[in-house]
Amino acid sequence: MDDFYRLLLTSAATFIIGSLLTLVAARLTKVIFGRITARTSSETDDYILQVLVTTIKPLGLLISASVAWKVLPIENEINNAVLGIIKFVCLIIIVRLINKLVLRLIERWSLKINDNSVSTMLRSLSPMFRALVWCIGFVFYLQNMGVQMAAIWALLSAGGIGAGLALKEPVQEFFEYITILLDKPFENGQFIHVDGIWASVERVGVRSTRLRSINGEVIVMSNSALTNGKIANYGEMEYRRLVHRLGVIYETPYAKMKEIPQITKSIVETTEDVIFDRCHFVEFGKFSLDFELVYYIPTSNYLRAMEAQQKVNLEIMKMFEEKGIEFAFPTQTVHLTNSDHK
Repeated sequence: MDDFYRLLLTSAATFIIGSLLTLVAARLTKVIFGRITARTSSETDDYILQVLVTTIKPLGLLISASVAWKVLPIENEINNAVLGIIKFVCLIIIVRLINKLVLRLIERWSLKINDNSVSTMLRSLSPMFRALVWCIGFVFYLQNMGVQMAAIWALLSAGGIGAGLALKEPVQEFFEYITILLDKPFENGQFIHVDGIWASVERVGVRSTRLRSINGEVIVMSNSALTNGKIANYGEMEYRRLVHRLGVIYETPYAKMKEIPQITKSIVETTEDVIFDRCHFVEFGKFSLDFELVYYIPTSNYLRAMEAQQKVNLEIMKMFEEKGIEFAFPTQTVHLTNSDHK
């Protein structure tokens, strides 16, 4: 009985001494590293110091408790159960510490990178990294508890193969998402044309991309369908090149034919946001004398381009009406088309 009380006092003294050492270690860490972080203006350094200090205290107390518990004359089964619980709690604290520190560093790194796509990718990989740390920590815990890992590794391998087959498409879509972020075929807000769809990009997701068509409806396409298709990205356009054919009747006098290029040039040059390129009489058509008008609109905005094009077209109609120039109306062409259908 005297031995039991002696061991109990030794256990209590061990726990008290360990707790004091833990408090001293936490205090020294705060003072020493606090002086270092005071020289920097980074909030990340202050966060890391705070996490370390708050982790040292519970971790030190648990270690002190485990050492003090081993001193007591307790049966092996109870002793192993209590130590197992203590080790498991220590594992949770350590894993949470690693996750907090690494994720904070990833966040800091992503903020320093000017590339928004890379920053988004790093943040999207954070949950995967957190899960990986938990899995590794749990495996180490099982090994430390003396669990035979051979059967578990075999089970995990078989489960991994099954999960890989079941999650083939989601995993593929995730890597296509990474490809979109790194390769940047398009970005949010840009106007694209893919598989006959004209739409603006609203959001690039892990599995699919959300588009808003010019008709207003929402279109959701898988990332693989986008990366494997042909994408015309109008958001990257600096200039829109527009080519028009203007057909006038054969009865148009020579003098007015010579005026048409100059008329169209003056219209285009006086229209806002439009750059004139050329206008030429290019062809004697079946039912019209054809001019080709080419000009540029320096914008990637589809609506602005259409508004500028509309202004040019209306001014051409107005000037042709004032000059007495008639557009050719191929009535015979319509007749031929109908007969072809018959």
